[in-house]
Amino acid sequence: MCQLLGLNSNLPTDICFSFKGFKARGGGTDVHGDGWGIAFFDGPGLHIVNEPKPSCRSRLAEMISHHPFPASNIVAHIRKATVGAVRLENTHPFAREQWGSNWAFAHNGTLLDFTPDFDGSFRPVGTTDSERAFCWLMQEMRRRFGHIRPPLEVLFDWLGEAAITLTRHGVINFLLSDGDVMLAHCSTRLHYVIRQAPFGEVHLQDANLGLDLTTSLDPGMRSVLLATVPLTRNEHWVAMPAGSLWAFRNGAVLATANTLAGRIPEGAEACS
Repeated sequence: MCQLLGLNSNLPTDICFSFKGFKARGGGTDVHGDGWGIAFFDGPGLHIVNEPKPSCRSRLAEMISHHPFPASNIVAHIRKATVGAVRLENTHPFAREQWGSNWAFAHNGTLLDFTPDFDGSFRPVGTTDSERAFCWLMQEMRRRFGHIRPPLEVLFDWLGEAAITLTRHGVINFLLSDGDVMLAHCSTRLHYVIRQAPFGEVHLQDANLGLDLTTSLDPGMRSVLLATVPLTRNEHWVAMPAGSLWAFRNGAVLATANTLAGRIPEGAEACS
């Protein structure tokens, strides 16, 4: 399946160390060689870098793994294509503007027979079921709430209902952020770990690398790292229940809700 990586923090930080292990899964330690991308939020600003090539052999991905891009919210993805050709427009994360904010979205899973009608406010550029799902979410947000952003708790409740609707078509693990809050849906598999003082040393699963967080992080920092499969082997990663929606802000769990566990249709692969 595709792989998701997310970061939500109370202070801007970089993701270089974690991204070193993550990018290795893009055709190196795993089979996701059909593209990669990463979105960095700098306040309301959003910067996305992506390529339709294996991240393990990408000079651009290698640069990102060594060059700090401090951000409070990050969404990253490596792709194994099942719906849509291996092309730049089909790489995640996808982005749209809603209520004066940039939103970034990445999806792991496959949605079958999901062909919603679009009213023109949000339309896919590529041919993936993932981008269709994102545009549908943005469109239905607009239809439900109009041009005034609702309180987060209201939006969160609505997103849980929308996730159930999407899950009826297959598997919809996703990360969705507006630069303030990180929204994560576990349809089948997603993990998180919270990093806060006292920090220790962490070791990657996919590379022979370790890092002493006490020398690299502000003692006041609290961050949550999300990944399809745990990136480190000596931290307490929490497996989210299949069929659950989560909201994170400032590196802490803000809200959770039950949704619907995803089901991989017979003969379908679990990626997009």
